[in-house]
Amino acid sequence: MRAPTFVHFLRRLWAQDTFVYSLRVFIALATVMGVCWRLDRQEALIPVFLGIIACALSETDDSWRGRLRAQIVTLACFAVAALSVKALFPYPWLFVIGLSISAFGLTMLGAIGERYRAIAYATLILAIYTTIGVEHANGTSDHFWSEPALLLIGATWYGALSVLWCAMFAHQPVQQKLAVLFHALGDYLKLKSAMFEPVRGIDIESQRLQLAQLNSKVVTALNVAKESIFSRVGQARPGQKNSRYLALYFIAQDVHERASSSHYPYNELADTFFHSDIMFRCQRLLRSQGRVCRRLALAIQMRQPFVNDSEAQQAKDDLDASMEYLRAQNKPEWSRLLRSLSALSGNLGALNRRLAGAGKQATIEEHDSTLLDRSPKSFKDALDRVKLQLTPAAPLFRHALRLAIALAVGYGMVHLLHPSEGYWIVLTTLFVSAPSYGATRKRTTQRIGGTLIGLVIGWALFKLAPGASLQAVIAVVAGVVFFATRASRYMVATAAMTLLVLMCFNQVGNGYDLILPRMVDTLVGGMIAVLAVFVILPDWQGRRLNKLASNAVANNARYLRAILAQYRTGKLDDLAYRTARRNAHNADAAFSVAMSNILAEPGHFRRDADTGLRFLVLSHTLLNYLSGLGAHRGDTVLDAPGDLAMLQQAERVAAALDEVAIGLADRRPIMVRNAEEESLAEQLETLPEHIDDARRLVQTQLALITRQLAPIRKVGSRLLNQEQRIDATGPAAAGTGAGDGGGDGNPTAGVAASASSGPTAVSGVHPTDAGSAKPSLDRAHPA
Repeated sequence: MRAPTFVHFLRRLWAQDTFVYSLRVFIALATVMGVCWRLDRQEALIPVFLGIIACALSETDDSWRGRLRAQIVTLACFAVAALSVKALFPYPWLFVIGLSISAFGLTMLGAIGERYRAIAYATLILAIYTTIGVEHANGTSDHFWSEPALLLIGATWYGALSVLWCAMFAHQPVQQKLAVLFHALGDYLKLKSAMFEPVRGIDIESQRLQLAQLNSKVVTALNVAKESIFSRVGQARPGQKNSRYLALYFIAQDVHERASSSHYPYNELADTFFHSDIMFRCQRLLRSQGRVCRRLALAIQMRQPFVNDSEAQQAKDDLDASMEYLRAQNKPEWSRLLRSLSALSGNLGALNRRLAGAGKQATIEEHDSTLLDRSPKSFKDALDRVKLQLTPAAPLFRHALRLAIALAVGYGMVHLLHPSEGYWIVLTTLFVSAPSYGATRKRTTQRIGGTLIGLVIGWALFKLAPGASLQAVIAVVAGVVFFATRASRYMVATAAMTLLVLMCFNQVGNGYDLILPRMVDTLVGGMIAVLAVFVILPDWQGRRLNKLASNAVANNARYLRAILAQYRTGKLDDLAYRTARRNAHNADAAFSVAMSNILAEPGHFRRDADTGLRFLVLSHTLLNYLSGLGAHRGDTVLDAPGDLAMLQQAERVAAALDEVAIGLADRRPIMVRNAEEESLAEQLETLPEHIDDARRLVQTQLALITRQLAPIRKVGSRLLNQEQRIDATGPAAAGTGAGDGGGDGNPTAGVAASASSGPTAVSGVHPTDAGSAKPSLDRAHPA
């Protein structure tokens, strides 16, 4: 049994993205270490290692052709940066001016795309690495090009290894990202099942907040998977393997829409059917489907056939049996809720069938399988993207200016405190600076802690392992640990990098001399970064919550119109529909990320946090009801003469959402109550007996969506801190009321407490085939 178990362990290890990344770094560092020892050129270790690290930090997921082009651009940027530093180093004033301008310009290149952001960031890192190399040489080298050449040798070696690796294992990154996506969907389904807890009085609003935060992770995983597939497919016809991955991605999109659907207020369902097992059956089915998603993720990751068991289907059969029993009771007071439960059951059944289809050699079923190309189409397009961000209102501009000034101050501190080994101040400032205050503070704390741990471990290893060869091995291992943990455990990564630096410097000098300067430099560099983000054009998230809220509402309106277009013509998962759907989820995720950042800011700047969390819950609930409407697009076509009135009512709802979005964006007064909308909701809730189930579902979902307008208006008004609130029927009461609950009849007691106990930290939201979620209301279809 041991051999198969060990082989399985190796396969699991090979399937891990961090392991593969770390393995490449290990090969690069180990070969360089071996060559330097073989040639007795230990003095070349530091610059070559730093070149490898900088190049590895610039790496983004791409096809081998795309990665080759990126590596050529990266090496060109590295060469210019290294030679410029070498030329300007003897002239402090010219050097600091060049450093500041470069920091600002390179940071602004991030507006073009993720690839350029990574290259620009790595170029800045390499520039500071060059100063460290020049400082360390301290006149021992007579050649102008020696340090730049060694840095470029390291970068070229890792770049060549990266391109070769990508060509040999072209599909492995796609598999890993699809596995992450389905695992995130499994977690989402598991959390969603908690909303069907068969007990009374549960805090639905708090659970909706958790769902909104977890939805950000799912959206990010969808975006990353899409970009990985697109980098290999482009606009060409996909091959067999890529076609399979594209089909799995579309399955994940459909599962996400169905999983995020809501068909009725959950508390009312729990109260009405408290003595039935129907809620438990729904919960069991959702949990089973979550486990199916996680098993599918493992099958993709391990490149094994996916065999679906009968657990989810048995749970669906049990749910159907419970539904039949409830219908047999023939209670008129249940009829309205039973129809919603029937729609819910149908949605879960379709979700079951979609997941079951993933086990086959899935082919692309969509009529339009194209993905939106986000990359700039021309140099002018790239320049326009940068120009669009050249305004103090843009977070990227603020971060770029802040970083440029912080690095200049750091350079000044180098000469003020101790020129020897002082450039770690500038490097620390660069590493810990982030666009938001919360992220900068957290990263600074982790870096200081990691540096202290690394220095203590290094000091101990100098005593316990004084041999140079053993220290060389430790340096390589530390480099691997850094890349394995830098995205998930930054403190550990910092400790590993500190250890690598100590061991490398001890190969050519006295590592003890670096311990105290490294600690002091880290403290000073971290303080500069935190002060910069606090003082220089601080980007407090509360100041732009209205823009993000406007973006969320506006994209929900576009999503509603895209759904209605599908009901007019029939279900078609074309690019236009997927764009509208993904933009709505991106905007929701962007608001969730902003709220996470707000809760990490100083107390004075969190005064709008409760209102923001309230809006997040309402906005996400609205998106859930829209997803419920979108999930049933294939059930009917609204082309009968009697359907015109319903479509007009839906357009009125979309227009109302646009009105709220414009009010939020322009800080105009928002009507807290609107008698016409209340009348519209009552009309939609008054269902004629002759209407068929499919049209009844559409009307019910539209009623739920309409009922969200009033609480969204009220919280949106508070978000703008409006003292004078406008009421279409007269002065509005200032109280909150149970109506804020979005129809669930449960106010947000506990929402703020739930969030403050630790909101889900999510990574930046990257656009997918839906395009980027822009904060501007003027662009309905982002590039």
